[in-house]
Amino acid sequence: MSDNPSPSKATKLLSRGTWREASYVADLLRTETVGGAILLIAAVAALVWANSPWRDAYATLRDTVVGPASLHLDLTLGTWAADGLLAVFFLVAGIELKREFVAGDLSDRRKAALPVAAAVCGVVLPAVLFVVTVLALTRGDSSADVGAMLRGWAIPTATDIAFALAVLAVIGTHLPSSLRSFLLTLAVVDDLIAITIIAVFYTETVKFLWLLAAVVPLAAWRLLLKRKLTNPLLLAIPALLAWMFVHNSGVHATVAGVLLGLLVPVQREAEDDPNRHSLAERLEHRIRPFSAGFAVPVFAFFAAGVTVVGGGFADAVTDPVAIGVVVGLVVGKAVGIFSGTWAVARFTRAELDEDLSWTDVFGLSVLAGVGFTVSLLVGELAFGGGSERDDHVKLAVLAGSLIAALLASGVLRLRNRHYREVYARETEDRDLDGIPDIYEQPR
Repeated sequence: MSDNPSPSKATKLLSRGTWREASYVADLLRTETVGGAILLIAAVAALVWANSPWRDAYATLRDTVVGPASLHLDLTLGTWAADGLLAVFFLVAGIELKREFVAGDLSDRRKAALPVAAAVCGVVLPAVLFVVTVLALTRGDSSADVGAMLRGWAIPTATDIAFALAVLAVIGTHLPSSLRSFLLTLAVVDDLIAITIIAVFYTETVKFLWLLAAVVPLAAWRLLLKRKLTNPLLLAIPALLAWMFVHNSGVHATVAGVLLGLLVPVQREAEDDPNRHSLAERLEHRIRPFSAGFAVPVFAFFAAGVTVVGGGFADAVTDPVAIGVVVGLVVGKAVGIFSGTWAVARFTRAELDEDLSWTDVFGLSVLAGVGFTVSLLVGELAFGGGSERDDHVKLAVLAGSLIAALLASGVLRLRNRHYREVYARETEDRDLDGIPDIYEQPR
């Protein structure tokens, strides 16, 4: 039998990946589950503190300015979390993206087309629904500043990797690993689109000399990694310089994190060898605990602290922007991702893998409506951190994410029951090498 698939054979959507990929996703899920729990604790702590009698102390801490003014780095702690710590989050996202498309199962263009198409549709439709909702709710209201409201169109476009994977790990203990891989890749592509939106649409002025200067530390970062010089202190120098130059250019500083991640070398031979750990894998392994366990939770702590007592909640539920965010996350994400996946199957030679059902895809599409980190960041950029409308956005993001998580839980729990018996049989059927036979069957 030929190793190459027949040209007439249809590509299976969401088909089972390699054992290495399944193992990688399983390890990632364990990390992100813990990170998601810490993220949730940080967000709840911020909400409790911001609505306690000591709420002024929370605001004082968030707005405390630290850093050298001579380098234009005299920033509040909240800004340091959004611009600095989130750059680490996007650094990890950049490494993930490169590994997936250079050496992962999605290096196959036919497989990559599915999550890319789904991610694009899952960005476009929430944005469109946000705009439609705001315009519909402000029709005839001459006092509404519709132009200012529409600045938030990108808020419901991003999926939060940590929260979504944490929810999936809890409710989907027996769901196929291909669904988890799809969600991971979808969220990574989602983040790349989101950071592009931030760079293009939420950058008011660009100082090109600073951007040009950032090329030097970025090149140094790449050179050090190519020569396998991975001392953390050594790598921190060009990384921090690149971040500072991008920050001073007027482009959001998290863009530097993505660029650094994309510049990490990825060797396909090392990635394909289960007995080796590639440079990209080792670097990601080192940085991820800091990102998931500290950087993102600290950002969440400073971003989620919105005061809802004293009328704040009542104002939020009537704000067209807040309603648009919830509609975008709950309806736009689910319909956009599901329709994008269906369109790939309908208009190409691809078809859904026989082990899965469209109900699985729908449940995952609903789960992608769990938006938090990037949505909160875009809200701050659109309306200004600490503003009344930004507080409404925070409540909307929390509410929309909670609704999406609950709806997805209902759908995926039903599918989880179906797969429980299937996975029980597979885990019993192992060879001496410890790899389930199902991963060694020809596809």
